[in-house]
Amino acid sequence: MRHRLFAAFLISFLAVVTSWAQPPLKLPGYRQSLINYKSLHFELYPFMTDFSMPRQAIVPMAPRSYVYNPFGGGSQFILHLENFADSDWCYLLRKSKVISPYGGRGGRHHSGTDIKSFPNDSVRAVFDGTVVMAGPFSGYGNCVQIRHMNGLTTLYSHNSRNLVKAGDQVTAGQVVALEGRTGRATTDHVHFEVRVAGRHVNSNLIFDHEHHRLHKHQVVFEKNGNAHIRK
Repeated sequence: MRHRLFAAFLISFLAVVTSWAQPPLKLPGYRQSLINYKSLHFELYPFMTDFSMPRQAIVPMAPRSYVYNPFGGGSQFILHLENFADSDWCYLLRKSKVISPYGGRGGRHHSGTDIKSFPNDSVRAVFDGTVVMAGPFSGYGNCVQIRHMNGLTTLYSHNSRNLVKAGDQVTAGQVVALEGRTGRATTDHVHFEVRVAGRHVNSNLIFDHEHHRLHKHQVVFEKNGNAHIRK
């Protein structure tokens, strides 16, 4: 009897140890890279610093179209916007205007572009991609974060309602949320962010917000966070 109890205990102990000794996740996508739990958590939620989220909560957010590190082993990558067909992209809000641009605002850095049309207007995914986060978070209110195969990640926040969930595959032009003022917002609008490997970049490099168009130039993104139009 004593031997049976010991054997059962040993099997349970080995099962627990094996479950925590999993190798790093290998995520297919634009360029594959091996990452550990903390780096994946930070990349999915770069505005969060608590790494206590259970591993199983984020594993389902890694379907085939997932992109983690567009730089691979290099120090930069180039986004060829001139090669995008009209069906490859969509402006996020029709009949809208910028009410607060990217950059300095009130002595603070504004990490995105605030775009306004009217309450509960359709918020559309700008490119094909995979939803890696959808839900409320602090001052962002209801937000949706989408990872794209072109190496970019986009975020749409203050939504009155999210219409997608983590793990969903979306296409350019698909409605993913409704414009709102949840979180820290004084009027209905979308706080729109573009990120590369977790770093904010100026969406004006990608979009002509005034005319609701995609630029047709090349953008160079550097691993140190800098980005510029290629001459």
